[in-house]
Amino acid sequence: MAERKPIESWLTDMDGVLIHEGVPIPGADAFIKKLRESGKPFLVLTNNSIYTARDLHARLRRMGLDVPVENIWTSALATAQFLDDQRPDGSAYVIGEAGLTTALHDIGYVLTDHDPDYVVLGETRTYSFEAMTKAVRLINDGARFIATNPDETGPSAEGALPATGAVAALITKATGKQPYFAGKPNPLMMRTGLNTIGAHSETSAMIGDRMDTDVLAGLEAGMETFLVLTGLTGRAEIEKYPYRPSTVVDSIADLVDRV
Repeated sequence: MAERKPIESWLTDMDGVLIHEGVPIPGADAFIKKLRESGKPFLVLTNNSIYTARDLHARLRRMGLDVPVENIWTSALATAQFLDDQRPDGSAYVIGEAGLTTALHDIGYVLTDHDPDYVVLGETRTYSFEAMTKAVRLINDGARFIATNPDETGPSAEGALPATGAVAALITKATGKQPYFAGKPNPLMMRTGLNTIGAHSETSAMIGDRMDTDVLAGLEAGMETFLVLTGLTGRAEIEKYPYRPSTVVDSIADLVDRV
């Protein structure tokens, strides 16, 4: 097996790698600082489409992690990039928050419930039966079904919340139409992210805390992969998957010296 080239750019998941329940994971500040000092291209990724990159920049900064807006890549931005490539200046009926609606506005999309090209489903804390019913009817009338990410649940202080993947399953049951998911583990999110920073997969690494999204997406995009054990996947679970990360480390602190 050919030896991999040195890592020249880094992609890292946010929740479970850099932060956990609103608190920075030890070593995250040193890792981001080292990345910025190195001048190497990097992106902080999230499948959560609720927030804009500017929102996330402000939230991370309050936690002591200074990540520039241009170094944040969300499933909403990946979805917008995909739609702009597929059908420029199109229209969409959107179920989601500012992160998604802003991304679509920024590419020139018209948001409408009148004969849209797409129904775009994203994350929101207020899924309504009325909005889901409208989505079902528009898809049955010919709108193409897109979803930002396949995560079925999301975290909260009270426990798991139904997320985009779960709501997408409901709409699929009602329409018989499967959505196209733009976010992880779709390697499209990795590749569009790499393109935005001018990086190449063969000299890039992906850091994540989930085997089924982060590691799989990095693997399928041709990147070196690092699994940290500060999030959802424990060491014992790794063997359950038919693929492996390139390297397993305890936390992001173990990767500071790799930058």
